[in-house]
Amino acid sequence: MKTPTASTAIRSGSTTTEPVSPEPPDPAGRTRPGQRIRRHLPTSPWLFAAPGLLVAGAFSLYPFLSTVANSFTDRRTLIPGRFVGLANFQEMLGDEMFWIGLRNSTLYVLGVVPALVILPLLLALLVQKQIPGITFFRSAFYTPVVASIVVVGLIWVWMLDERGLVNAVLEAVGIGTVGFLSDQWLLLLSAMTVTVWKGLGYYMIIYLAALANVPRELHEAASVDGAGAVRRFVTVTLPAVRSTMVLVGALASVAAFKVFSEVYLMAGPAGGPAGEDTTLVMLVQRTGTGLSGRVGYASAISVVVFVVTVALMLLVLRADRKEDR
Repeated sequence: MKTPTASTAIRSGSTTTEPVSPEPPDPAGRTRPGQRIRRHLPTSPWLFAAPGLLVAGAFSLYPFLSTVANSFTDRRTLIPGRFVGLANFQEMLGDEMFWIGLRNSTLYVLGVVPALVILPLLLALLVQKQIPGITFFRSAFYTPVVASIVVVGLIWVWMLDERGLVNAVLEAVGIGTVGFLSDQWLLLLSAMTVTVWKGLGYYMIIYLAALANVPRELHEAASVDGAGAVRRFVTVTLPAVRSTMVLVGALASVAAFKVFSEVYLMAGPAGGPAGEDTTLVMLVQRTGTGLSGRVGYASAISVVVFVVTVALMLLVLRADRKEDR
């Protein structure tokens, strides 16, 4: 017997109506007679991605394209400038300060990257064990990461000054005063120390995540075979976290080559004695700012910095692929 619907019950004069439950969807995905088909426009995914793309375009893509375009002009801060072709890059080859900045940035990469690849891994191995109070040490090692670089730089300047804490200790033990902030190479080495000290906690967290994925059975099997702690580190831990070491090396290389804050705070706007500790990013800031700033020439240096950082990343990735073969 056919069940009366709500409309037939009303037409028949009945005072009660029972709603009819909707038909269940077809498991095969076929449309039923009378079922409305919902159509999705091809532009629907782009509507959701539009806000993020607009932000990325306004704050990343447009400044990058503008910098590349300005590198071929003689634009200044208050003057639009005209197209000069490769004149800025030709001038760069004869600029002594450019080569000084390139030398210091390269030395910074060579001095900082190996330390930031190895030391955070050793630190992660120390704090990986679940022992009472280990959370305090993890937080203490990570604290420099969240500290302001300006505050960190001023603290280290106060410590390394000729009348600072470090020199006071050296004088007390009979070594004498050391010009950490007045000597060209000691100043660069001091800035590298600050960069390593501040980045240890950040890369330590990355290594902790990688070490958590290392199977414990591998260490147990190596222990059964008689391998000690050093042997297990070389044969088990290092191969397991090799891809993470490549990632850390790439990130640290880019950050070290673009260093600015540490050297600027410790060496000052002049870049140390006679500007000998100037880095490329400091040269960009010094050349392209101010009422008479040479925006075109600073943009050309920025393009060189971008090309070198991309080359560093490709070099690290290529070295990793060679090891996989």
